[in-house]
Amino acid sequence: MAAALSHQPFRRVFAGTLSSNIGTWMQNVILIALAYDLTDSSTFIGIITFAQLGPMLFLSPIGGAVADRVNRRVLMITIAAIQGTLSAVLAVVATSDQPNKAVLVMVVAGIGIGASLNAPAANAILPELVGRRDLQGAVALSSAAMNASRVVGPVLGGIAAAIGGAPFVFGVNAATYGFVILAVSTAKADFSAKGRRGESPLRQISGGVREARRDAVVGRVLMTIAIYSVFCLVFIYQMPRIAAEQFGLEGWRYTLLFSTFGLGAFTGAISMGSVLSGLSRARMVRFGLVVFAAALAVFALTTTVVVGYPAVFVAGASYFVVVTALVTTLQLRVTDEVRGRVMGLWMMAWAGLVPVGGLLGGAIIDRVGMTPVLVAGAAVALLLGLTTNLRESEVHYRRRGAGGSADGALQGG
Repeated sequence: MAAALSHQPFRRVFAGTLSSNIGTWMQNVILIALAYDLTDSSTFIGIITFAQLGPMLFLSPIGGAVADRVNRRVLMITIAAIQGTLSAVLAVVATSDQPNKAVLVMVVAGIGIGASLNAPAANAILPELVGRRDLQGAVALSSAAMNASRVVGPVLGGIAAAIGGAPFVFGVNAATYGFVILAVSTAKADFSAKGRRGESPLRQISGGVREARRDAVVGRVLMTIAIYSVFCLVFIYQMPRIAAEQFGLEGWRYTLLFSTFGLGAFTGAISMGSVLSGLSRARMVRFGLVVFAAALAVFALTTTVVVGYPAVFVAGASYFVVVTALVTTLQLRVTDEVRGRVMGLWMMAWAGLVPVGGLLGGAIIDRVGMTPVLVAGAAVALLLGLTTNLRESEVHYRRRGAGGSADGALQGG
Protein backbone atom coordinates (compact mmCIF):
# COMPACT_ATOMS: atom_id res chain seq x y z
CA MET A 1 0.00 0.00 0.00
CA ALA A 2 2.88 2.39 0.77
CA ALA A 3 3.98 2.35 -2.88
CA ALA A 4 0.73 4.02 -3.90
CA LEU A 5 1.56 7.02 -1.71
CA SER A 6 4.72 7.63 -3.73
CA HIS A 7 2.48 8.90 -6.54
CA GLN A 8 1.81 12.61 -5.95
CA PRO A 9 -1.57 12.71 -7.77
CA PHE A 10 -2.91 9.81 -5.71
CA ARG A 11 -1.54 11.27 -2.48
CA ARG A 12 -3.27 14.58 -3.14
CA VAL A 13 -6.65 13.14 -4.14
CA PHE A 14 -6.43 10.60 -1.30
CA ALA A 15 -6.04 13.38 1.28
CA GLY A 16 -8.89 15.42 -0.19
CA THR A 17 -11.33 12.55 -0.34
CA LEU A 18 -10.39 11.34 3.15
CA SER A 19 -11.30 14.75 4.56
CA SER A 20 -14.57 14.76 2.65
CA ASN A 21 -15.44 11.20 3.66
CA ILE A 22 -14.96 12.08 7.33
CA GLY A 23 -17.35 15.00 6.85
CA THR A 24 -19.81 12.75 5.06
CA TRP A 25 -19.89 10.24 7.92
CA MET A 26 -20.28 13.07 10.42
CA GLN A 27 -23.36 14.11 8.46
CA ASN A 28 -24.67 10.58 7.84
CA VAL A 29 -24.92 9.54 11.47
CA ILE A 30 -26.42 12.82 12.67
CA LEU A 31 -28.87 12.86 9.76
CA ILE A 32 -30.16 9.42 10.74
CA ALA A 33 -30.39 10.47 14.39
CA LEU A 34 -32.32 13.58 13.33
CA ALA A 35 -34.72 11.46 11.27
CA TYR A 36 -35.33 9.14 14.21
CA ASP A 37 -35.78 12.03 16.67
CA LEU A 38 -38.36 13.66 14.38
CA THR A 39 -40.54 10.58 13.92
CA ASP A 40 -39.48 7.63 16.12
CA SER A 41 -40.07 5.65 12.91
CA SER A 42 -37.89 3.05 11.22
CA THR A 43 -39.90 3.69 8.06
CA PHE A 44 -38.81 7.35 7.94
CA ILE A 45 -35.21 6.31 8.55
CA GLY A 46 -35.66 4.04 5.55
CA ILE A 47 -37.04 6.95 3.50
CA ILE A 48 -34.07 9.17 4.40
CA THR A 49 -31.67 6.34 3.60
CA PHE A 50 -33.39 5.78 0.26
CA ALA A 51 -33.20 9.50 -0.54
CA GLN A 52 -29.51 9.47 0.30
CA LEU A 53 -28.45 6.26 -1.44
CA GLY A 54 -31.40 5.38 -3.69
CA PRO A 55 -30.12 7.50 -6.59
CA MET A 56 -27.21 5.05 -6.81
CA LEU A 57 -29.73 2.45 -7.94
CA PHE A 58 -31.05 4.49 -10.84
CA LEU A 59 -28.25 6.85 -11.81
CA SER A 60 -24.99 4.92 -11.29
CA PRO A 61 -25.10 3.38 -14.80
CA ILE A 62 -25.61 6.87 -16.21
CA GLY A 63 -22.78 8.15 -14.02
CA GLY A 64 -20.58 5.34 -15.33
CA ALA A 65 -21.33 6.26 -18.94
CA VAL A 66 -20.68 9.94 -18.21
CA ALA A 67 -17.38 9.03 -16.49
CA ASP A 68 -16.23 7.26 -19.66
CA ARG A 69 -17.46 10.08 -21.91
CA VAL A 70 -16.36 13.39 -20.34
CA ASN A 71 -13.34 14.83 -18.55
CA ARG A 72 -13.46 13.31 -15.07
CA ARG A 73 -11.72 16.27 -13.42
CA VAL A 74 -14.45 18.68 -14.55
CA LEU A 75 -17.15 16.18 -13.59
CA MET A 76 -15.84 15.60 -10.06
CA ILE A 77 -15.22 19.29 -9.32
CA THR A 78 -18.69 20.28 -10.54
CA ILE A 79 -20.43 17.59 -8.50
CA ALA A 80 -18.42 18.39 -5.35
CA ALA A 81 -19.43 22.06 -5.63
CA ILE A 82 -23.11 21.12 -5.97
CA GLN A 83 -22.98 18.66 -3.05
CA GLY A 84 -21.25 21.22 -0.85
CA THR A 85 -23.95 23.77 -1.63
CA LEU A 86 -26.74 21.29 -0.87
CA SER A 87 -25.10 20.32 2.44
CA ALA A 88 -25.07 24.02 3.36
CA VAL A 89 -28.79 24.18 2.50
CA LEU A 90 -29.34 21.11 4.71
CA ALA A 91 -27.66 22.96 7.57
CA VAL A 92 -30.08 25.86 7.14
CA VAL A 93 -33.11 23.55 6.98
CA ALA A 94 -31.99 21.80 10.18
CA THR A 95 -31.95 25.06 12.17
CA SER A 96 -35.74 24.79 12.57
CA ASP A 97 -37.07 23.13 15.71
CA GLN A 98 -39.32 21.05 13.46
CA PRO A 99 -37.64 20.80 10.03
CA ASN A 100 -40.02 20.16 7.14
CA LYS A 101 -39.62 16.46 6.46
CA ALA A 102 -40.41 16.75 2.74
CA VAL A 103 -37.77 19.46 2.25
CA LEU A 104 -35.31 17.39 4.27
CA VAL A 105 -35.88 14.40 2.00
CA MET A 106 -35.54 16.48 -1.18
CA VAL A 107 -32.25 18.08 -0.13
CA VAL A 108 -30.82 14.73 0.94
CA ALA A 109 -31.94 13.26 -2.39
CA GLY A 110 -30.06 16.02 -4.21
CA ILE A 111 -26.88 15.13 -2.34
CA GLY A 112 -27.50 11.47 -3.17
CA ILE A 113 -27.90 12.23 -6.87
CA GLY A 114 -24.54 13.98 -6.84
CA ALA A 115 -22.91 11.01 -5.12
CA SER A 116 -24.36 8.56 -7.64
CA LEU A 117 -22.97 10.52 -10.58
CA ASN A 118 -19.59 11.04 -8.90
CA ALA A 119 -18.89 7.53 -7.62
CA PRO A 120 -18.11 5.77 -10.94
CA ALA A 121 -15.67 8.54 -11.92
CA ALA A 122 -14.03 8.40 -8.48
CA ASN A 123 -13.52 4.65 -8.92
CA ALA A 124 -12.37 4.92 -12.52
CA ILE A 125 -9.56 7.45 -11.94
CA LEU A 126 -7.53 5.16 -9.68
CA PRO A 127 -5.47 3.56 -12.49
CA GLU A 128 -4.65 7.05 -13.79
CA LEU A 129 -3.41 8.18 -10.37
CA VAL A 130 -1.01 5.30 -9.68
CA GLY A 131 -0.70 3.08 -12.75
CA ARG A 132 -1.65 -0.58 -12.91
CA ARG A 133 1.36 -1.85 -10.96
CA ASP A 134 0.34 -0.06 -7.75
CA LEU A 135 -3.42 -0.26 -8.34
CA GLN A 136 -4.04 -2.88 -5.67
CA GLY A 137 -2.22 -0.85 -3.04
CA ALA A 138 -4.10 2.30 -4.01
CA VAL A 139 -7.44 0.53 -3.86
CA ALA A 140 -6.64 -1.06 -0.50
CA LEU A 141 -5.33 2.19 0.97
CA SER A 142 -8.28 4.28 -0.18
CA SER A 143 -10.68 1.67 1.11
CA ALA A 144 -8.92 1.52 4.47
CA ALA A 145 -9.15 5.31 4.67
CA MET A 146 -12.83 5.20 3.78
CA ASN A 147 -13.46 2.80 6.61
CA ALA A 148 -11.28 4.82 8.96
CA SER A 149 -13.62 7.72 8.20
CA ARG A 150 -16.46 5.51 9.45
CA VAL A 151 -14.66 5.43 12.79
CA VAL A 152 -13.57 9.05 13.00
CA GLY A 153 -16.63 10.61 11.33
CA PRO A 154 -19.30 9.33 13.74
CA VAL A 155 -17.18 10.23 16.78
CA LEU A 156 -16.50 13.74 15.50
CA GLY A 157 -20.14 14.00 14.42
CA GLY A 158 -21.31 13.17 17.94
CA ILE A 159 -18.93 15.71 19.46
CA ALA A 160 -19.87 18.39 16.92
CA ALA A 161 -23.59 17.73 17.46
CA ALA A 162 -23.13 18.08 21.22
CA ILE A 163 -21.43 21.45 20.62
CA GLY A 164 -23.51 23.02 17.86
CA GLY A 165 -26.30 20.61 16.97
CA ALA A 166 -27.13 19.06 13.60
CA PRO A 167 -26.82 22.33 11.62
CA PHE A 168 -23.20 22.72 12.73
CA VAL A 169 -22.39 19.17 11.63
CA PHE A 170 -23.98 19.67 8.22
CA GLY A 171 -22.11 22.95 7.80
CA VAL A 172 -18.78 21.28 8.55
CA ASN A 173 -19.53 18.62 5.94
CA ALA A 174 -20.33 21.33 3.38
CA ALA A 175 -16.90 22.85 3.96
CA THR A 176 -15.08 19.53 3.45
CA TYR A 177 -16.11 19.39 -0.20
CA GLY A 178 -13.63 22.21 -0.71
CA PHE A 179 -10.80 19.75 -0.02
CA VAL A 180 -11.99 17.52 -2.87
CA ILE A 181 -12.22 20.45 -5.25
CA LEU A 182 -8.70 21.60 -4.33
CA ALA A 183 -7.21 18.10 -4.61
CA VAL A 184 -8.79 17.15 -7.93
CA SER A 185 -8.13 20.53 -9.53
CA THR A 186 -4.40 20.39 -8.71
CA ALA A 187 -3.65 16.67 -9.23
CA LYS A 188 -1.37 16.12 -12.25
CA ALA A 189 -2.98 13.12 -13.93
CA ASP A 190 -4.91 12.20 -17.07
CA PHE A 191 -8.61 12.73 -16.30
CA SER A 192 -9.72 12.63 -19.93
CA ALA A 193 -12.56 10.47 -21.26
CA LYS A 194 -11.61 6.83 -21.95
CA GLY A 195 -14.72 5.54 -23.75
CA ARG A 196 -14.99 4.99 -27.47
CA ARG A 197 -15.70 8.07 -29.50
CA GLY A 198 -18.87 7.94 -31.56
CA GLU A 199 -20.80 5.54 -29.31
CA SER A 200 -24.36 6.62 -28.60
CA PRO A 201 -25.16 7.53 -24.96
CA LEU A 202 -27.58 4.59 -24.72
CA ARG A 203 -24.97 2.15 -25.98
CA GLN A 204 -22.45 3.58 -23.55
CA ILE A 205 -24.86 3.15 -20.63
CA SER A 206 -25.57 -0.45 -21.64
CA GLY A 207 -21.86 -1.20 -22.00
CA GLY A 208 -21.52 -2.26 -18.38
CA VAL A 209 -24.49 -4.62 -18.69
CA ARG A 210 -23.00 -6.17 -21.83
CA GLU A 211 -19.72 -6.72 -20.00
CA ALA A 212 -21.54 -8.38 -17.06
CA ARG A 213 -23.37 -10.70 -19.48
CA ARG A 214 -20.19 -11.48 -21.42
CA ASP A 215 -18.04 -12.20 -18.37
CA ALA A 216 -19.60 -14.71 -15.98
CA VAL A 217 -17.39 -13.70 -13.06
CA VAL A 218 -18.31 -10.03 -13.40
CA GLY A 219 -21.96 -11.08 -13.39
CA ARG A 220 -21.48 -13.26 -10.30
CA VAL A 221 -19.71 -10.49 -8.41
CA LEU A 222 -22.51 -8.04 -9.15
CA MET A 223 -25.24 -10.54 -8.25
CA THR A 224 -23.55 -11.42 -4.95
CA ILE A 225 -23.14 -7.82 -3.82
CA ALA A 226 -26.71 -7.00 -4.91
CA ILE A 227 -28.25 -9.76 -2.76
CA TYR A 228 -25.93 -8.93 0.13
CA SER A 229 -26.84 -5.23 -0.02
CA VAL A 230 -30.61 -5.75 -0.06
CA PHE A 231 -30.97 -8.42 2.60
CA CYS A 232 -27.95 -8.26 4.90
CA LEU A 233 -27.17 -4.59 5.56
CA VAL A 234 -30.48 -3.29 6.94
CA PHE A 235 -28.95 -2.97 10.41
CA ILE A 236 -26.40 -0.32 9.38
CA TYR A 237 -29.01 2.41 8.97
CA GLN A 238 -31.18 1.23 11.86
CA MET A 239 -28.43 1.86 14.42
CA PRO A 240 -30.32 4.61 16.32
CA ARG A 241 -33.25 2.27 16.98
CA ILE A 242 -31.02 -0.71 17.77
CA ALA A 243 -28.99 1.43 20.17
CA ALA A 244 -32.09 2.74 21.94
CA GLU A 245 -34.22 -0.42 22.08
CA GLN A 246 -31.61 -3.15 22.55
CA PHE A 247 -28.82 -1.37 24.42
CA GLY A 248 -30.42 1.69 26.01
CA LEU A 249 -28.06 4.11 24.24
CA GLU A 250 -29.89 7.40 23.68
CA GLY A 251 -29.15 10.37 21.44
CA TRP A 252 -25.75 10.78 19.82
CA ARG A 253 -24.33 7.85 21.82
CA TYR A 254 -25.53 5.51 19.11
CA THR A 255 -22.62 6.86 17.04
CA LEU A 256 -20.38 4.66 19.19
CA LEU A 257 -22.02 1.61 17.59
CA PHE A 258 -21.41 3.10 14.16
CA SER A 259 -17.79 3.80 15.06
CA THR A 260 -17.30 0.26 16.33
CA PHE A 261 -18.59 -1.10 13.02
CA GLY A 262 -16.18 1.21 11.20
CA LEU A 263 -13.30 0.19 13.45
CA GLY A 264 -14.06 -3.42 12.60
CA ALA A 265 -13.99 -2.56 8.89
CA PHE A 266 -10.63 -0.83 9.34
CA THR A 267 -9.32 -3.93 11.11
CA GLY A 268 -10.62 -6.02 8.23
CA ALA A 269 -8.48 -3.91 5.89
CA ILE A 270 -5.37 -4.67 7.93
CA SER A 271 -6.20 -8.38 8.15
CA MET A 272 -6.43 -8.70 4.37
CA GLY A 273 -2.80 -7.72 4.08
CA SER A 274 -1.67 -9.91 6.97
CA VAL A 275 -3.75 -12.68 8.55
CA LEU A 276 -5.83 -13.39 5.44
CA SER A 277 -3.14 -12.68 2.85
CA GLY A 278 -2.71 -16.39 2.10
CA LEU A 279 -6.34 -16.81 1.03
CA SER A 280 -7.58 -16.37 -2.51
CA ARG A 281 -10.21 -13.70 -3.02
CA ALA A 282 -12.80 -16.41 -3.70
CA ARG A 283 -12.11 -17.92 -0.28
CA MET A 284 -12.07 -14.49 1.35
CA VAL A 285 -15.60 -13.88 0.08
CA ARG A 286 -16.92 -17.19 1.41
CA PHE A 287 -15.08 -16.87 4.73
CA GLY A 288 -16.21 -13.27 5.19
CA LEU A 289 -19.85 -14.06 4.47
CA VAL A 290 -19.99 -16.93 6.95
CA VAL A 291 -18.31 -14.90 9.71
CA PHE A 292 -20.58 -11.94 8.95
CA ALA A 293 -23.65 -14.18 9.25
CA ALA A 294 -22.57 -15.40 12.68
CA ALA A 295 -21.74 -11.89 13.92
CA LEU A 296 -25.02 -10.40 12.67
CA ALA A 297 -27.04 -13.20 14.29
CA VAL A 298 -25.35 -12.55 17.64
CA PHE A 299 -25.84 -8.79 17.26
CA ALA A 300 -29.54 -9.32 16.51
CA LEU A 301 -30.16 -11.55 19.51
CA THR A 302 -28.17 -9.84 22.26
CA THR A 303 -29.42 -7.07 24.55
CA THR A 304 -26.13 -6.31 26.31
CA VAL A 305 -23.42 -3.95 25.08
CA VAL A 306 -20.75 -6.36 26.33
CA VAL A 307 -21.78 -8.73 23.56
CA GLY A 308 -23.18 -6.16 21.12
CA TYR A 309 -20.00 -4.16 20.60
CA PRO A 310 -17.78 -7.16 19.79
CA ALA A 311 -20.48 -8.56 17.49
CA VAL A 312 -20.83 -5.35 15.46
CA PHE A 313 -17.02 -5.07 15.37
CA VAL A 314 -16.72 -8.53 13.80
CA ALA A 315 -19.59 -7.71 11.44
CA GLY A 316 -17.67 -4.64 10.30
CA ALA A 317 -14.44 -6.57 9.75
CA SER A 318 -16.10 -9.35 7.78
CA TYR A 319 -18.18 -6.85 5.80
CA PHE A 320 -14.99 -5.16 4.67
CA VAL A 321 -13.38 -8.47 3.66
CA VAL A 322 -16.41 -9.43 1.56
CA VAL A 323 -16.77 -6.09 -0.23
CA THR A 324 -13.02 -5.72 -0.72
CA ALA A 325 -12.56 -9.14 -2.27
CA LEU A 326 -15.53 -8.63 -4.58
CA VAL A 327 -14.62 -5.17 -5.86
CA THR A 328 -10.96 -6.09 -6.30
CA THR A 329 -11.99 -8.98 -8.53
CA LEU A 330 -14.03 -6.51 -10.55
CA GLN A 331 -11.35 -3.79 -10.78
CA LEU A 332 -8.66 -6.20 -11.97
CA ARG A 333 -10.89 -8.01 -14.44
CA VAL A 334 -12.36 -5.20 -16.53
CA THR A 335 -10.57 -3.02 -19.10
CA ASP A 336 -10.10 0.74 -18.82
CA GLU A 337 -12.49 1.22 -21.74
CA VAL A 338 -15.52 -0.04 -19.79
CA ARG A 339 -14.26 0.46 -16.23
CA GLY A 340 -16.46 3.48 -15.50
CA ARG A 341 -19.61 1.73 -16.70
CA VAL A 342 -18.91 -1.51 -14.85
CA MET A 343 -18.10 0.42 -11.67
CA GLY A 344 -21.40 2.24 -12.19
CA LEU A 345 -23.13 -1.13 -11.99
CA TRP A 346 -21.07 -1.93 -8.90
CA MET A 347 -22.18 1.27 -7.19
CA MET A 348 -25.78 0.53 -8.19
CA ALA A 349 -25.62 -2.98 -6.70
CA TRP A 350 -23.53 -2.07 -3.64
CA ALA A 351 -24.72 1.37 -2.53
CA GLY A 352 -27.88 1.70 -4.61
CA LEU A 353 -29.62 -1.41 -3.32
CA VAL A 354 -28.83 -0.81 0.36
CA PRO A 355 -31.62 1.79 0.67
CA VAL A 356 -34.05 -0.58 -1.05
CA GLY A 357 -33.34 -3.08 1.71
CA GLY A 358 -33.52 -0.27 4.26
CA LEU A 359 -36.89 0.93 2.97
CA LEU A 360 -38.44 -2.53 2.92
CA GLY A 361 -36.69 -3.59 6.12
CA GLY A 362 -37.76 -0.44 7.95
CA ALA A 363 -41.42 -1.04 7.11
CA ILE A 364 -41.18 -4.69 8.20
CA ILE A 365 -39.35 -3.73 11.41
CA ASP A 366 -42.21 -1.38 12.35
CA ARG A 367 -44.54 -4.38 12.10
CA VAL A 368 -42.60 -7.38 13.43
CA GLY A 369 -39.62 -5.87 15.26
CA MET A 370 -35.89 -5.63 14.65
CA THR A 371 -34.68 -9.11 15.58
CA PRO A 372 -36.52 -11.19 12.92
CA VAL A 373 -35.31 -8.90 10.13
CA LEU A 374 -31.67 -9.01 11.24
CA VAL A 375 -31.73 -12.78 11.75
CA ALA A 376 -33.16 -13.19 8.26
CA GLY A 377 -30.28 -11.08 6.94
CA ALA A 378 -27.81 -13.34 8.73
CA ALA A 379 -29.43 -16.39 7.13
CA VAL A 380 -29.09 -14.87 3.65
CA ALA A 381 -25.42 -14.06 4.30
CA LEU A 382 -24.81 -17.66 5.38
CA LEU A 383 -26.52 -18.98 2.25
CA LEU A 384 -24.36 -16.71 0.08
CA GLY A 385 -21.26 -17.87 1.93
CA LEU A 386 -22.07 -21.49 1.20
CA THR A 387 -22.94 -21.00 -2.48
CA THR A 388 -20.87 -18.12 -3.90
CA ASN A 389 -18.06 -19.29 -6.21
CA LEU A 390 -15.59 -16.88 -7.81
CA ARG A 391 -12.81 -19.39 -8.33
CA GLU A 392 -12.62 -18.76 -12.07
CA SER A 393 -11.55 -15.20 -11.33
CA GLU A 394 -8.49 -16.48 -9.50
CA VAL A 395 -7.39 -18.44 -12.57
CA HIS A 396 -7.96 -15.38 -14.74
CA TYR A 397 -6.01 -13.19 -12.34
CA ARG A 398 -2.99 -15.50 -12.18
CA ARG A 399 -2.86 -15.54 -15.98
CA ARG A 400 -2.47 -11.78 -15.88
CA GLY A 401 0.49 -12.13 -13.55
CA ALA A 402 -0.72 -10.10 -10.59
CA GLY A 403 -1.21 -10.98 -6.96
CA GLY A 404 -2.58 -9.90 -3.61
CA SER A 405 -5.87 -8.36 -2.59
CA ALA A 406 -7.30 -4.92 -2.16
CA ASP A 407 -10.44 -2.86 -2.31
CA GLY A 408 -11.96 0.51 -2.29
CA ALA A 409 -12.62 3.68 -4.12
CA LEU A 410 -11.54 7.24 -3.85
CA GLN A 411 -14.91 8.79 -3.33
CA GLY A 412 -15.43 12.20 -1.82
CA GLY A 413 -18.69 13.28 -0.20
